[in-house]
Amino acid sequence: MSVYGGKQLAASFRTVRANTVRVVEEIPEEKFDFVAAPGLRTVRALVAHVLWGPQMYEAFHGGAQAITTLKGFDFGAIMARAGRFEAQPRSKAEVVALLKADGERFAAWMETLSDAFLAQTYTDPTGANPKSRLESLLSPKEHEMHHRAQLMLILRLLGGVPHLTRDRQARAAAQAAATAPTA
Repeated sequence: MSVYGGKQLAASFRTVRANTVRVVEEIPEEKFDFVAAPGLRTVRALVAHVLWGPQMYEAFHGGAQAITTLKGFDFGAIMARAGRFEAQPRSKAEVVALLKADGERFAAWMETLSDAFLAQTYTDPTGANPKSRLESLLSPKEHEMHHRAQLMLILRLLGGVPHLTRDRQARAAAQAAATAPTA
């Protein structure tokens, strides 16, 4: 029995996705084509990239076609699909709805994964370096956290303060008020 399994993967992914949704909701729609620096994705494309991430891991580990090796896996095809997905024009409302719905769909799938399945290994494209499915399925959350940090910085560049920072500041202010000497 694992201490960290499908239910824990799903719960942690839901937390990460909820925070991503909050950041995206705070970026004004008229800034969805903002590019923080030359050569980077627009906000819209970055969020679409975040949306696509879990789908790649489902291609590796989903259903009867779960891989045992990445040797021969067609990364070009999946990256082309990702590029087409990222290029689709979407409104802010559509992006937020997709983040919520697809995040829940992916988390619900992870909840179904057994400890035995998560303990299975697969190998890299050389046929070596075994990795557990659990280790691999932590990656979508890590990937999303990386890009959420970019979105939080973009929000700052646009004059906003991310909710996690506001929440921390509010806790610090409440603690200071609670410990302040009374007159």
